[in-house]
Amino acid sequence: MGKVFKWHCPARCVVAAGRFELVSRLLVEAEEYLARGDAVQSSEKLYKAAEECVKALSERLGLPEAKEAEVEGRWTVALLERAVRRLAGELGVDVQLGWDAASHLHVWGFHEAKLEVEDVEARIPLIKRLVELAEKTCTE
Repeated sequence: MGKVFKWHCPARCVVAAGRFELVSRLLVEAEEYLARGDAVQSSEKLYKAAEECVKALSERLGLPEAKEAEVEGRWTVALLERAVRRLAGELGVDVQLGWDAASHLHVWGFHEAKLEVEDVEARIPLIKRLVELAEKTCTE
């Protein structure tokens, strides 16, 4: 593992807490959609949960990608990808695995609508590991 970036807090901790409330809600909604057989909407909720985790981790660790997103006023796919690469180097492979699973769901489950419920279910554990890592890291 490389060096860990400077930890930021007061205002950022409040933002991270709000992100995790959203993540929890998104995970519940994803499971509800799966229970109704809606792989498309479930895929999008799971992707959004992973995206929020990447943003929270980036902000918490003070990554340059978070600062760039703040300046630009939005996160781009390029910024998210760079942040994931940096986070995986710092926090381990679970970041990359969770992001990759979520990105797959976003493209093939939501945009292309080619995945079945079982395909979505198979990726949930990878995304949940990312969520758990993000919650632990951001609340330490």
